[in-house]
Amino acid sequence: MSWTDEKVNKLKELWGKGNTASQIAEIIGGISRNAVIGKAHRLNLSAKIKTRTATSNQNFENSYTEKNTKSKRGRKSRFQSLIIEKDFEPENPKQLEELDENSCKWPIGHPNEKLFYFCGRSSLKDFSYCKLHLLYAYQPKGKKEDAIEKDEVPEFIEKKIKSA
Repeated sequence: MSWTDEKVNKLKELWGKGNTASQIAEIIGGISRNAVIGKAHRLNLSAKIKTRTATSNQNFENSYTEKNTKSKRGRKSRFQSLIIEKDFEPENPKQLEELDENSCKWPIGHPNEKLFYFCGRSSLKDFSYCKLHLLYAYQPKGKKEDAIEKDEVPEFIEKKIKSA
């Protein structure tokens, strides 16, 4: 397919009106969406296509921020309720083959060890872990362990150095 002057002018016109590359390819006919994008790039047409309506974009951003703040509040309150509750059911050690969708999949030990198993308690809905292991797995934002100073060597690294 070769670009004629007529097709190039039509491309410039439709691109300026804000049509998508797919729409332009369909209108011109006989060319692909990628051909339209490539030609627009070679012609240095602006990368920004006019938005359909500015108000719809604002509505989208507002609804996104509202949903985002609601979900953050909900998650934080769920974990706070777990912290208050101290009575956890006893562990029910399970092997990999024994796990089901309602079992806590928190690994205990190292997979190479003979006594390796999974927690096996009842997991919470929509999570892979029980109440106790959710507290380990999902740390609240900003509540991570204290940052290590640059000069300080973590204890587990010191142990490895001594054993080497």
